[in-house]
Amino acid sequence: MLFAFSIAPAGGDTGTDSVGDVVAEAVRVVRESGLPNETTSMFTTIESETWDEGMDVVKRAVEAVQAHAPRVSLVLKADIRPGHTGQLTAKVQRVEAALEKD
Repeated sequence: MLFAFSIAPAGGDTGTDSVGDVVAEAVRVVRESGLPNETTSMFTTIESETWDEGMDVVKRAVEAVQAHAPRVSLVLKADIRPGHTGQLTAKVQRVEAALEKD
């Protein structure tokens, strides 16, 4: 299962429009989880074997941001495909292979 999510703090006055330091706390939780993961400019994606395992990491990442902000925004997308692993990279490889055909 793949879980792509974006967590952002809202509310409070940090004196800047950058939320990188607070978002880094969520990414730290993801990386410490030991699950395969990738962070891009807009989303972090994790791969887990079960719904509960993936949602636990998302929940803990939200809580890490919540510790620094009175309000938190979460955008979540899941690709629920039991029995398939390695999809964090395999999906991209399939697209790249298709592009090479042209």
